[in-house]
Amino acid sequence: MTDAIQSLGFIGLGVMGEGMCGNVVRKASVPVHGTDINPAPLERLAKQGLIAQTSVGSVAAQAELLFLSLPGGPQVEAVCRQLLASPGRLRYVVDMSTAPASLARSLAKEFAASGIHFIDAPVARLREAAWTGTLSIMVGATPEVFGEIEPYLRYMGSDVTRCGDVGAGQVVKILNNMVVFMNVQALAEALAIGEASGVDGQRLFDVLSLGSADSFMLRNAGVKSLVPHDFPLATFPTDYAIKDIGYALDLAAEAGIEPTGARATHALLTATRDAGYAKEYYPVFLKTIEGSK
Repeated sequence: MTDAIQSLGFIGLGVMGEGMCGNVVRKASVPVHGTDINPAPLERLAKQGLIAQTSVGSVAAQAELLFLSLPGGPQVEAVCRQLLASPGRLRYVVDMSTAPASLARSLAKEFAASGIHFIDAPVARLREAAWTGTLSIMVGATPEVFGEIEPYLRYMGSDVTRCGDVGAGQVVKILNNMVVFMNVQALAEALAIGEASGVDGQRLFDVLSLGSADSFMLRNAGVKSLVPHDFPLATFPTDYAIKDIGYALDLAAEAGIEPTGARATHALLTATRDAGYAKEYYPVFLKTIEGSK
């Protein structure tokens, strides 16, 4: 059935979306239409073969399978309202943003009424993986629909996993991010304590990486950001981290579970934002930890 898809679309060409869309454009054998509120990535991708469109509606008018990569739930809902009003040629809408699972489930019902499949397929790993096509993609869809869209997701991801029916992809992604943020908080606290106690931060993390404290985030956010105190803009800002861990707290509330660790991380992120670091890469909460001593 996937062979019958004649055109693809992509809405949202931001930090992750531009690299993801670039992989789709380079690997797809059918036209790819796209749009974004920022003209710069649209112009860059047009040079690679993306067919630039001026609006959400104009993409829907051309694309049968549409990918979304947007900042969060409000943006996903706003774009989907436009798509539901003017669905054009759409047969599949694949949301690769991080948004509430409840939103995915409600949108799936609305799109189904128009004969359109809505799939949640949020992504994990760093910006580099978006550019190299090696993301981990967590999918919420029926087995049949998953089989139909999986080949297209593999343009962007080396690990594509069906986590359950619609909404399950978002649940897994939200919990993935919750664990990541808590891990980085533990690393930041260890670094602050270690350096205050006279141990070189790089040496500390080098030794931790040799034992059971090793982790992907130690070797990435830890070594590349925390140790050099490098918290760039346009990476994964504190505001985004607050949004995602907020979704985790909502899931916990729905499940009747009190997530004390996640709540502490949310408080740290919020204090860091309020200290003026809303746009910096979220491990900047090291500055808040250091300031608390």
